[in-house]
Amino acid sequence: MTSATNDDRVLSVDVSAGVARLTLDSPANRNALSRAMRAQLRAALTEAFADEAVRVVVLDHTGRVFCSGMDLAEATGGAAADQGVNEFPELLQLIWNAPKPVLAAVRGPARAGGVGLAAACDVVVAGAGASFAFTEVRIGVVPAVISAVCRPRMLPHVVHRLMLTGEVFDAATAAAGGLVDLAVPDDEVDATVAAQVTALAAGAPSALAETKRLLRSGTDLAGQFPALLQLSARFFAGEEGQEGIAAFREKRPARWVPTGE
Repeated sequence: MTSATNDDRVLSVDVSAGVARLTLDSPANRNALSRAMRAQLRAALTEAFADEAVRVVVLDHTGRVFCSGMDLAEATGGAAADQGVNEFPELLQLIWNAPKPVLAAVRGPARAGGVGLAAACDVVVAGAGASFAFTEVRIGVVPAVISAVCRPRMLPHVVHRLMLTGEVFDAATAAAGGLVDLAVPDDEVDATVAAQVTALAAGAPSALAETKRLLRSGTDLAGQFPALLQLSARFFAGEEGQEGIAAFREKRPARWVPTGE
């Protein structure tokens, strides 16, 4: 499979024994969904899905963080049309509608778009060290795009509370709420992923593809995304979004946070 040069590579790809393991490998920015990450992930997924030798795709990560969401450095100062979130629906649909099973191995924090990336997968395995949060409202934006893949997975009252509060929640809470399929001790993540890969690869390729299509048929992502994307991009570029992004990067409270004075 093709990949970027070592100087600009943020995703590593390994294909072996019918498994394509795509590893988010940009720990310096907490595996954020930067322009480079989106492009390399899209290209690697497309290639894996087209490769007849690949039966299962695994999304993994290096470093402490699974994925911190959109790259806020790239989101600073841009107009709505220039926000990186505009490319995110295509990536989520690529995973959601893939003819092959996609498994996410979450070993650390997943935030905002990182939660959406995991939610788009067919199976999510999370270690005890994983944590999750819909942090969008706390930086003045809306979890609009990722709602299209999170809401079908999660219990309505759970996703309602967690998207409104932006609270951090652990793997056990994520499993109880439907976001995570298998929550296991950290030292059992590899074995659990391997067992799930074996189970998934035991299915006939065409039967798996058709079963996945059948299971996804009740959710019209393509129909939802235009309005959701417009909402998301508007808030990223808007006054609250830009203030929240600046506050996050400057490690200070946003101006709407009550001070208690």
